[in-house]
Amino acid sequence: MNTLLKARLTVDYPNKPGVLRDVELEIGEGEILGLVGESGSGKSTIALALLRLLDHKGGTVRGEIRFDGRDLLRLGSKEMRRIRGSDIALVLQSPLASLNPALKIGTQIAEAWRAHATGLSVAWKDQALELFERVNLPADDAFLNRYPRQLSVGQAQRVLIAMAVLHRPRLLIADEATSALDAITASEILALFQRLNRELDMALLFISHDLVSVASLCSRIAILQQGRIVECGETAQVLRDPRTEDTRALLQAVLRNSLAAAELADPEGVRR
Repeated sequence: MNTLLKARLTVDYPNKPGVLRDVELEIGEGEILGLVGESGSGKSTIALALLRLLDHKGGTVRGEIRFDGRDLLRLGSKEMRRIRGSDIALVLQSPLASLNPALKIGTQIAEAWRAHATGLSVAWKDQALELFERVNLPADDAFLNRYPRQLSVGQAQRVLIAMAVLHRPRLLIADEATSALDAITASEILALFQRLNRELDMALLFISHDLVSVASLCSRIAILQQGRIVECGETAQVLRDPRTEDTRALLQAVLRNSLAAAELADPEGVRR
């Protein structure tokens, strides 16, 4: 498998140094890598750092982010904007908060298209409707004319995923993309990620504190604890036989949290 992204990151915030400390990540072309850690471990910081978005939060990134052979940390802001959303895309955990409530879905899709399109602007609609079919959304004008408030949380997340893959990115970063969803919808979104990975040959960095979801989706897993990667390897191996006590303790804590969240969402299902 050819390497698509290889990063080594140290991140500092004002008055909070060492949020990430020499974190190393490697993602192959078409691979699904899971990144697991408890809340506050630095998972979302990694997502923002890879996209060069930490400046807006006052963060400082040191190291390197090699994507397809280029160090993203050395690129100018204009070139980075061309990559962000086109070659690397992001799906966040709060779909309704991520969509503009004042704009129709079709308008937001058109804006995402124009940000990177080189062809005719009318092509966005054909692309949007094709993607809506892929992500199991109504592929018609009536749906494009809806506002975010008229969507369910699951529909809103599918819209965000469609927008993220509009330009066929080589890497999709999903940051807690199923944490705001009920158990059934979350399962459907995981299956959707799996299908898009296969059909578009798109690599996926799946960031989550939900160990069950990571185990079902990811071929490899990286364990993040207090700003450091403490273990990385094949998912089955890491879960079955973690190498360090830190990993074992973290996995037990994450699993307890995952089961507790699942029981809140579907108590009867967990008991079964």
